[in-house]
Amino acid sequence: MEFSKIISVTGKPGLFQVISQSKNAVIAESLIEKKRLAINATQNVSLLENIAIYTYEEDMPLWDVFTAINNKTEGAEAISHKESGKKLEAFFLEVLPNYDDERVYTSNIKKVIQWYNILVKAGMDFSKVEETTEETEAES
Repeated sequence: MEFSKIISVTGKPGLFQVISQSKNAVIAESLIEKKRLAINATQNVSLLENIAIYTYEEDMPLWDVFTAINNKTEGAEAISHKESGKKLEAFFLEVLPNYDDERVYTSNIKKVIQWYNILVKAGMDFSKVEETTEETEAES
């Protein structure tokens, strides 16, 4: 599973992996249900690799946030995204102590934790992708 092919679709729960593309649509498979669906151009799609979290220094790519959560949980699932806002914020503060709490809302934290847990259940190898990302940066 490649992180660069994981997307979120507005109005659809969960995450999807891009399988193929046609002229009019993207074929994606749900990471939860393993069902495939066609996503047309009118639907909002976000590549997870293009999402970042605001911090006081510079924006942190979502991959780096997931890696930090993975290191904290030692590869296990994080707390439930349905926990109270205070618990979610406390957990996120431990993972990313310099996140900008004025621009990162509890709803954003919920989504990040929910996505992380989906990726863990789907078998994402966070250490493997991190190495390839570093290799790519070294080649540049």
